[in-house]
Amino acid sequence: MRLFRNVIPRKRLVCASLALCLLLSACAPDEEELDREEGSLIPMEEQEPPKPQPSQTSLPWRFSLPYETDKSMDPYDCPDGAQQVVASLMYEGLFRLDEQLEPENYLCERYTCNDDFTSYTFNLRWEVAFSDGSYMTGADVRKSLERARESARYRSRLSRISSITSKDMSVTIHLSAPNSGFPALLDVPICKQGNGRAPLGTGPYRYNVDDYGACLAPNPNWWRAMTRPVERIALVDVGASLLYKFSSHDVQLMVTDFSSGASVGVTGDIRYADAATTDVHYLVCNTEAAWPMNITAFRRALMTGINRESIVSAFLSGHGAPSQFPVSPNSRLYPTDLETDYSVETVSEMLSSMWYEGSRTLKLLVNSDNSFKVSVAKSIAENYRAMGIPVQVKSLPWEEFREAARNREFDLCYCETRMTADWNLSALVASWGNLNYSGWSDARMAGLLEQYVAASDRAEAMRNLCQHLKEQAPILPICFACNTVLMQANVIENLSPTAQEPFYNLPECVIHLKTA
Repeated sequence: MRLFRNVIPRKRLVCASLALCLLLSACAPDEEELDREEGSLIPMEEQEPPKPQPSQTSLPWRFSLPYETDKSMDPYDCPDGAQQVVASLMYEGLFRLDEQLEPENYLCERYTCNDDFTSYTFNLRWEVAFSDGSYMTGADVRKSLERARESARYRSRLSRISSITSKDMSVTIHLSAPNSGFPALLDVPICKQGNGRAPLGTGPYRYNVDDYGACLAPNPNWWRAMTRPVERIALVDVGASLLYKFSSHDVQLMVTDFSSGASVGVTGDIRYADAATTDVHYLVCNTEAAWPMNITAFRRALMTGINRESIVSAFLSGHGAPSQFPVSPNSRLYPTDLETDYSVETVSEMLSSMWYEGSRTLKLLVNSDNSFKVSVAKSIAENYRAMGIPVQVKSLPWEEFREAARNREFDLCYCETRMTADWNLSALVASWGNLNYSGWSDARMAGLLEQYVAASDRAEAMRNLCQHLKEQAPILPICFACNTVLMQANVIENLSPTAQEPFYNLPECVIHLKTA
């Protein structure tokens, strides 16, 4: 099951006040016909029609990205959204996540680890320099990771680090528990404190202020020394007016998540590209609640009764991936062979076999602050009711929702979390997991979790985990959201974004600007 790819459709969407979360459909532009001399007796060779060139009138004089002047540019504490997009062009990590959310070596040239995956040594690329020309050392990486461990953004994922030591061009990290997928957690920006408003980075651009204002200028010391699509990227302060700035073409790119519940309406011609993320939407089953929630066979019926494809199509306009397990379908670890087709008939048979009569109405708890989640929860409840399972949706504002979830005042609870790319499921289903709101405890699951984090064959270990989750159904995954990059039509080509890097394939990206 692979429902989206990180490519830009070769289509254009022309709209006025378009509600993107509902309508992102497209129509192909007319292709130019080859001119042929009428009545010519000379046969002409077959040729491909020339690729239509962007109209000069539709192109901007400069390429601009949104940012917020009064917000930090430090990659460890700057806010999500526009600031992170800008930071992705300035900073790089030891590893980066590719389109399949797999780690690939970046500032790290190679690494080794011990047999039980509790100690890693990372050898750094010798040619990497910061934008001020100073070469990156092991000490720089150590200091960056130590800062990241103290930040709200990275503290949780790096919490199992017990110590970090460095030599000239290497860093050694000791863990308090095994993790065979640890490199996937190290797409953490490496930076060096400078005298400006932004730390020094090793990326293709650096923060600058010139005669025209704030901008990203080429980093002359970029270790990859590859082509960049533009020499200067203007930074436009947007504050709360991002949608207006994008619609008016003051900025040519923005990133959104259609599962956030925020309305996205823009005007003009746009293109879009989707990137897989680790953000999973799922239902928590209160396994400690009264019958039938404490029956595994009933929870399996609930699992089969979620029409995931319909939810992604209707409520995300396809900008997501239906998922039956808490690992992205874009990942090579996803056990496609374990999937069960959605079937009303199968659910009916499962309920009949356990003599279910629907005598108790189930409560489905959802956060009322997110309209997307409320809509999906109501859709799932309606679908269950049509199958003879009475479900009532209880929508509460965030603080009340969180309190009710912690007190287990639900039968089903709509949740969302950002997984880490090592796909450690402990927070969700371990008895001590902070997201295990039902307090589900299972000795078999505890053993499978331990095997997974120390496994050399991570795909097989993940399959075993998912097989047990399918049998016990303590959680009911729905889908993984994606980040959608919106672009002004004809300005940007060949963009293949990833979850953390909208310009993942920067050297291949083409940006068209108006010429004199």
